[in-house]
Amino acid sequence: MKVLIVGSGGREHAIAWSVSKSPKVDKIYCAPGNAGIAELAECVDIGAMEFDRLADFAQEKGIDLTIIGMDDPLVGGIVDVFEAKGLRVFGPRKNAAILEGSKAFSKDLMKKYNIPTAAYENFDDPKKALEYLRTEAKFPIVLKADGLALGKGVLICKDLQEAEDGVKEIMEDKKFGTAGNTMVIEEFMTGREVSVLSFVDGSTIRTMTSAQDHKRAQDGDQGLNTGGMGTFSPSPFYTDEVDEFCRKYVYQPTVDAMAAEGRPFKGIIFFGLMLTADGPKVLEYNARFGDPEAQVVLPRMKNDIVEVMEACIDGKLDLVDLQFEDNAAVCVVLASDGYPVKYEKEVPMYGFENFKDKEGYYCFHAGTKQKDGQIVTNGGRVLGITATGKDLKEARKNAYAATEWISFANKYMRHDIGKAIDEA
Repeated sequence: MKVLIVGSGGREHAIAWSVSKSPKVDKIYCAPGNAGIAELAECVDIGAMEFDRLADFAQEKGIDLTIIGMDDPLVGGIVDVFEAKGLRVFGPRKNAAILEGSKAFSKDLMKKYNIPTAAYENFDDPKKALEYLRTEAKFPIVLKADGLALGKGVLICKDLQEAEDGVKEIMEDKKFGTAGNTMVIEEFMTGREVSVLSFVDGSTIRTMTSAQDHKRAQDGDQGLNTGGMGTFSPSPFYTDEVDEFCRKYVYQPTVDAMAAEGRPFKGIIFFGLMLTADGPKVLEYNARFGDPEAQVVLPRMKNDIVEVMEACIDGKLDLVDLQFEDNAAVCVVLASDGYPVKYEKEVPMYGFENFKDKEGYYCFHAGTKQKDGQIVTNGGRVLGITATGKDLKEARKNAYAATEWISFANKYMRHDIGKAIDEA
């Protein structure tokens, strides 16, 4: 088989690595890819939003399966473009990707189908949003830009002043662009966050092992929100009781709700859960693998990823027994100092050879490129250093040891990824 992967981050590198292990696959392309993906795949200089060029490329090369890694192309309808040309593609159609593309849509869906989530109101008029905040809101409160905002369009406001500033930022100054045309105001939930990724074929859902991400830039969950500074899997807080509850009230009901709305979902549903005192509630849905969650979940998956994805496309996921290793994984993101605000690019990096032939250690590239035969930084989040271990403590120790194998001038990381494990 020939496989095309669309995207250029650590998630796509983890997907490419998984695909490369499949005996069914003999050629991988990635558009646009990065320096790490280039070791597994032929990188093609086509942007993720160039749907027609990508579909033409897939036709021309006789691609048997295209995997869409990123949210923007999915929400934009890339799957529909591929399907219209008779191409096999893994990911939700535009009318299903709205599950991630619009927070207002997903909140309304949960309300309609009694899927547990935080209380909320949707607003498309900043004046009405302000009036609500001044008269009815309880603080702290959460403001969310409706559309895609690179995982950053969520503000937690501790008082009315912060909330008023937030409305201005999202709806008037359009800090997140058109993502802020509509805004969700939501009750603030407390508890542990857990992420659960799942494969879905329109009617059947198979959940993967749990994970937990760290969004804040600095140690102790301080600093600005980022795309994710590291993650671990499984979460010790995701118990059998939580799993049983979510299967019954969250996972299958979400798949059934989308089918009932005439928006059958095929692909990956990422459930962001909050384990509250009143039980698990859905924080958010994503319509694709998380990044960096994919980097701890995929190395633990026993199945052939291509077989599972094909079963999703063909509506045969009920025949798949999804299995994960009885171990743990931790991923520490190496970022450029100054991320997520301002940072230098094109800084030379060294030490990649240290990962060669080391079982259970992975160096997933996120923001890298080749320049004059040298791998250099090309983004805020540069690498995801993942290691496995018999348990989370061992995996964490291994991952942090492996972060020392790579050096570059403005290397920055958090030192407390998975610290919650020690307290579990």
